[in-house]
Amino acid sequence: MQRLISLRSKSNSLKSLFNPLKSPQKHSISADWSSCFHQSWNLIASKGCFSRVFSYGLWPSCAKMRNFDKNQGFVRRFSSEAQRESIEYDVVIVGAGPAGLSAAIRLKQLCSEKGVDLSVCVVEKGPEVGAHILSGNVFEPRALDELLPHWKEEEAPINVPVSSDKFWFLTKDRAFSLPCPFDNKGNYVISLSQLVRWMGIKAEEFGVEIYPGFAASEILYDANDSVVGIGTNDMGIAKDGSKKDTFQRGVELKGRVTLLAEGCRGSLSEKLIKKYKLREKGHAQHQTYALGIKEVWEIDESKHKPGAVLHTIGWPLDQKTYGGSFLYHMKDRQVSIGLVVALNYHNPYLNPYEEFQKFKHHPAIRPLLEGGTVIQYGARTLNEGGIQSIPYPVFSGGAIIGCSAGFLNVPKIKGTHTAMKSGMLAAEAAFGSLREGTSLKSYWETLRSSWIWDELHQARNYRPAFEYGVIPGMAISALERYILKGRSPFTLKHGKPDHESTNAARLHSPIEYPKPDGVFSFDVPTSLHRSNTNHDHDQPAHLRLKDPKIPETLNLPEYAGPESRYCPARVYEYISDENSQLKLQINAQNCLHCKACDIKDPKQNIEWTVPEGGGGPGYSVM
Repeated sequence: MQRLISLRSKSNSLKSLFNPLKSPQKHSISADWSSCFHQSWNLIASKGCFSRVFSYGLWPSCAKMRNFDKNQGFVRRFSSEAQRESIEYDVVIVGAGPAGLSAAIRLKQLCSEKGVDLSVCVVEKGPEVGAHILSGNVFEPRALDELLPHWKEEEAPINVPVSSDKFWFLTKDRAFSLPCPFDNKGNYVISLSQLVRWMGIKAEEFGVEIYPGFAASEILYDANDSVVGIGTNDMGIAKDGSKKDTFQRGVELKGRVTLLAEGCRGSLSEKLIKKYKLREKGHAQHQTYALGIKEVWEIDESKHKPGAVLHTIGWPLDQKTYGGSFLYHMKDRQVSIGLVVALNYHNPYLNPYEEFQKFKHHPAIRPLLEGGTVIQYGARTLNEGGIQSIPYPVFSGGAIIGCSAGFLNVPKIKGTHTAMKSGMLAAEAAFGSLREGTSLKSYWETLRSSWIWDELHQARNYRPAFEYGVIPGMAISALERYILKGRSPFTLKHGKPDHESTNAARLHSPIEYPKPDGVFSFDVPTSLHRSNTNHDHDQPAHLRLKDPKIPETLNLPEYAGPESRYCPARVYEYISDENSQLKLQINAQNCLHCKACDIKDPKQNIEWTVPEGGGGPGYSVM
C-alpha cells in the first residue's frame, strides 16, 4: 500500500511543479520511499523567467533530462509568457497499462544489461496506476515469464490458477454444455488492475518515472513532421472556457522516442494512424470492436470455486449478434461476471447494458449470485479485428503498442499477454535506435516474426466467421479449431465498420427490457456509483460533437437515438426542451472512458477526447 501511495504522491508533486508561482515546499513520502526518493525545489526568479531546481534520490531516471546538472539536479525552465514547460526524456510512454509498463521495464532492463542509461517517463490519465484498467481476466503468463521470470517470488497478484473450464450455449431457460474450445491450463484468474499496479511498482524499482493523473491530449511534431513527444492538457479550465483560480498550463513531454500504449481506440493513436495512413501502409482492414461490461461480486463461500472459468454464447443476444458472457471465480469469494457485445450489431434498439442485466437472471446464472453483493462495475471496448486489422505500428519518432494497435486473440479471449509482448518488442527496437543506430522499423519486423503473429495468424478466421450469424460462426470456428487448426488456405475479411452496421430503426421493433430488481439487476446510476467514476463538472466537455445538429436531425429520426443505448454510463440522453422537442444532453461526468461512442455513432459524429487528468473511473479489482 505504501508503494501505491507513492505513485499518487509523485503525481501530486508533479501537479504542483507545473505552477511556477507556488511556494517552495517539500513532500514527505511513505517510509519505504524516503530512502530512495526525495524531492525539494527552490523557486528562483530572474529577468522574468522562473527555474525550478530538483534533486532526486534516483539520479539515473533523470539523467537525460534537459538542463541536467549532476551537482544541482535538473532544471525546468518557465517562460514569463505562460508557455508550457518542456521536459525532455529519451523515451516517453503514454499509458501505464500492461503494454506501456512492459515497454518501460524492458527498456530499463536493457539499460542495466548494456551498462547505459536512458530516461523513461510513463504518463497515465487515470488518478493512479490501474484505475482505468478493466479486463476479464484469465491471464496467460507467457509474456510475464519472459519479462519478469521471478514474478512468483516477487509476489505478483497472480495466485488463482484455473481449476475448471466450461463452455455453455444458452437459450432463454436452459444451458447446454459444449466441448470447451479454450485451453486455460497454466493460466490464472486475476484482477488486471491489481496486476498493473504491481507492474507499476516494479517499473519504479527499475528507475522508470510514472506520473498518473496527467492526460496526454496532443502529439508534438518537429519541422519535419516527426513526432517528438506529447502535450498534456491544461487543468483548471471552466466549462465556459475561462480560467479558474486553479488553472495550470499543461506540460510538453518530449522524447527521442514516443510509444503510445493508450489501450483500445486510443485517441492519439487513432490520429496518428490516420495522419500517417498506417492502416494503408500495413495493408490492414478497419478495426472491429466489442463492448465489455463487467461486475465483480462477492458471493457465498459455499458457492465459490476459486479458478473456475465459464464462458457462454447465445442468449440473451439474438442470432445475428456476436458476443458472449464470462464468469470467473477469483480469490476472496469474488467472481467477475460480464457480457461482451460486438459493436457491429444491427438493431439500434439493442442496449448492451440492459442485455447484461437481463443475462444475470438466467436460471443457470442467478443461483450463483443469490445472496451476493456487487463490489464494482465497469465497461471498456476491446479490439476484435485480429491480424487483419493491425496497422503498420511505426511512425517517424515512435510506435504504437498494445491494444492501441490491436493484438487481442479473439478465440482465446485474451490480449494482455500479446500487449505485453508488443511493448517488450517495441522497447528493444527503441533501445536499438537510441543506442545502436538501428531503425525503429525493426519493431514491425520482430513483431511479424514473434509468437504474437503466429497466434493471431492461426486465430484470424474466428471473428469474421460470425459475420454470417452465430450458428454458422460456431460451425466455421469448430472447423478452424479442430480440423484446420489455423492452417486455412484462406483469410476471411471483416464486414462493414461497426458504425456502418447499424440499421435504420424502422427495420426493427423497440426492445422492452425488464425493470431492474435491485438484487441481480441495477439501474445505471447505481452501477456508476460502483465504478467510482468522477469528473470535475466545471470543465469543457471531453465528448465533442463534430456537427451538433446531427443528433436531432439524423440520429433520432433515423436510428431512434442509439447513443442513449450503446453507452453503458447514460452519458447521452434525449430530453425535452421548453418547446417539448427532444434534444441531446451530454452528461460527460458519467463517462467510463469505454470509447463505445467514438466507435458506434452511425455518422462518426462523436469525438472522444481526454478530460482533465485524474478523471474517469477508479477501478481497484477489475
